[in-house]
Amino acid sequence: MSDLDVDLVVTSTLDGLRLDRALSLVSGLSRADVARLIVSGAVRVDGRVATKASLRLDVGHHLEAEIPETSDEVAPDPTVPVDVVAESDDYLVINKRAGQVVHPGAGHVDGTLIAGVLARRPEVARLADAGLCDLVRPGVVHRLDKGTSGLLVVATSPEGLLSLREQLSSREMGRTYLGLVEGHVEEARGIVEAPIGRSTRQPTLMAVRPDGREARTHYEVLARYDAPATTLLRLRLDTGRTHQIRVHLSTIGHPVVNDLRYGHRRDSRLEEERFFLHSYRLEFLDPTSGQPHQFQAELPDDLHALAPSWRESVGPS
Repeated sequence: MSDLDVDLVVTSTLDGLRLDRALSLVSGLSRADVARLIVSGAVRVDGRVATKASLRLDVGHHLEAEIPETSDEVAPDPTVPVDVVAESDDYLVINKRAGQVVHPGAGHVDGTLIAGVLARRPEVARLADAGLCDLVRPGVVHRLDKGTSGLLVVATSPEGLLSLREQLSSREMGRTYLGLVEGHVEEARGIVEAPIGRSTRQPTLMAVRPDGREARTHYEVLARYDAPATTLLRLRLDTGRTHQIRVHLSTIGHPVVNDLRYGHRRDSRLEEERFFLHSYRLEFLDPTSGQPHQFQAELPDDLHALAPSWRESVGPS
């Protein structure tokens, strides 16, 4: 079984859900990708091949899915939108759209953001050819989840890749997010410091674990809203573990709005796989000149509608 396969016992969280919906939630695959898995015979419930996406799951069902590995290369795709905020010989700063997958992974082989980058900057492929990065992640310095929008940086030169990676590792790279969470967070600011590792119950999810890797998230309350009760937070990462913000906020009882995988109920104001998390500010030193750069990306319209006063709330950093 690979790290991306699914092998779990259905709990109350998935009780009563359709098979395709439940598998989409726990795997991160789209409903269309899940449908293809089912048709291919790669999904089993209680040891039997599942043939109907509409099958309702019950507590105690044993759900298994074999998710195929991706190809070992990325083909350039000029049809993929790449919203460039800043560009140099060493990097691209991109405002990623919600729903975009950064690089190929289980169930997402084509149409990834990095395919669009390769169409725009073909030299990025040479970084993988030189052995500086993975073949399916050429130039990727850090990533954002599919449901997260906002800023990320992709290296376009060997010097840029090495410099930006080092800044990320040494925590010189600043990454600030805006997140809307369930309930009213009482403390004006705080730190969530809890190690994160892969969940033993659901291998496609992450969880706080004593044997996990160090993880630290700073938060600051920007605004509180009623009906429903939510809180707008400014979030800063000291570390960059998979799903870190989502896991940490869920752990303190304030999951990100519409993040169904980590405990929030469905919010019909957002698309099904979209949650309220946005990479708002990105800061790093120019790999060539050493000059500091700071970039910001406004909240997209779908998130702005849930936090209309966000500009006044953010204020000066």
